[in-house]
Amino acid sequence: MRRRLLALGCVTGCLVSGCGMLPGTHQRETVTVWLMKDSASADFLDRFTKDFEHTHPDLRLDIRIQDWTGIVAKVRKALAETSGDAPDVIEVGNTQVPLYADGGRLADLTLESMRDWGKDKWLPGLAEPGKDGSSQYGIPWYAANRVVIYRKDLFAQAGIARPPRTRAEWLADTEKLDSGPNQGIYLAGQDWYTLSGFIWDEGGDLARKVGDYQWKGALDTPAALRGMDFYRRLQSLGDGPKGADEEHPPQAGVFAGGKVAQIVAVPGLAQAIVKQNPELKGKLGYFPVPGPNASRPGAVFTGGSDLVVPQNTKDQFAATAVIGALTGAKWDTELARTMNYVPNKTTLAAAVSGEEGVATMAAGAAHGRATPNTPQWADVEADNPIKQYMTRVLNGADPATEARRASQKITEELTPNL
Repeated sequence: MRRRLLALGCVTGCLVSGCGMLPGTHQRETVTVWLMKDSASADFLDRFTKDFEHTHPDLRLDIRIQDWTGIVAKVRKALAETSGDAPDVIEVGNTQVPLYADGGRLADLTLESMRDWGKDKWLPGLAEPGKDGSSQYGIPWYAANRVVIYRKDLFAQAGIARPPRTRAEWLADTEKLDSGPNQGIYLAGQDWYTLSGFIWDEGGDLARKVGDYQWKGALDTPAALRGMDFYRRLQSLGDGPKGADEEHPPQAGVFAGGKVAQIVAVPGLAQAIVKQNPELKGKLGYFPVPGPNASRPGAVFTGGSDLVVPQNTKDQFAATAVIGALTGAKWDTELARTMNYVPNKTTLAAAVSGEEGVATMAAGAAHGRATPNTPQWADVEADNPIKQYMTRVLNGADPATEARRASQKITEELTPNL
C-alpha cells in the first residue's frame, strides 16, 4: 500500500506541474530558443517568457537572439551538433525550411500540427514550405507580404475614386496616373517577387516538380509568359530601372521624391517614406495587389518565419510546448499587433483589422505562395536567372526565347547532378 501511495503521489505531482510527458524530471528544464533579430520586441519576449514559465513551471526559457547574416551556416552547424548543446527551437525563414529538413535534421511535427495546432487554417505561404511530402517540419509563426502603397492625393487628382480591384482596372488607372511629371507606378525591372504573383495568378509556376525528386524550370509555359507580359505592361507605366531590383536604388527613397503614384512593397515601408518626406504624412493608402478578377486579391509571395525543432533536441516535448505557445492564438495575435505582422492563421486576421496597412497585407496573405519547396532553391537565387530574364524581356528580347533560357538554368540549379 505504501508503494502504491508513493506512486500515486508522483503521478499527481506530475499532473499538477504539467510534466506528464517528462518522466523522471522534477527540476526546471531549460529550453534554448533561437529567434532572429527584430522578429519580436524585447518587451514582447519578456511578457511571453513570464507567461510561459508561469504556465509551465517545469520549464525555463533561454531565448538567444541571432543575426540573419551568416545564419544558414550557423543553423546547419547546430543541426549537426552531437554534444547536447544544440538549441531546442529555431526560428527560420519560411523558404529555408527545406534546406534544413534535408537529411532528416528536423523533428517531424505532423501529429502536433494536425491534433493541436490547427494546420488547416495556416497561411499557405508559410505552411507549404514547411512540408516535405506529407510531413510538417516548419510551424508557421508570422507573415509579411507586399501590397500596393499609393498616393491618395494623386489618385484623386486623376479622378480615381477608389483603388482598383482587378488587373484590368489597375492598368487603366495606372495609365491615367502616368502623366506629366508623375510616374504611374515605380516598378523595378527585376522585382521577381512581384512577378511571381502574376505568374501564379495565371496558373503558372517558377518551377514544377517532375516525378518524386526532379524539378524543372517553368518560366517558358504559356501561363508564366502571360504573367511576364502583364508585368511588362505595368512596368512600362513608370521609370523603374529595367536592370535593377527594388533595392537599387531603394524604392522608398524614390517614392519619397514626390513624383510616384504607386509602389509594390510591404506596408511598413510607408514609415520610411514619410520619414524621408514628412509632407506625405496622411497622403498614403494601401490596397491588395489586384487579381485577374474582383472576387479575390492577387497571389503574392509570402515571406515570414516558421519555427522548427532540431532532431537533436534534448527534449522534444518541451520544445513543442514552446512552439505551441508562441504560435497559438493568444501570443501569435499579440505578436502581430506588436510588430505589425500578419498572424499565422487566416482566422486570426481580425486581430490586425484596425491597422490599414497590416489589414491590407492580411487580405493578400490569404492567397500567398512561396518559392518551390526544394533545398536547391537557394542555389537558384544565388545567381538569379529570373532577374536576368526579366531585364532582357523588358529591353525588348523575345520573351519565349528568354524564358526557355532561364527555365533551363533553373532546371540545372535544381538538379545538381545534371
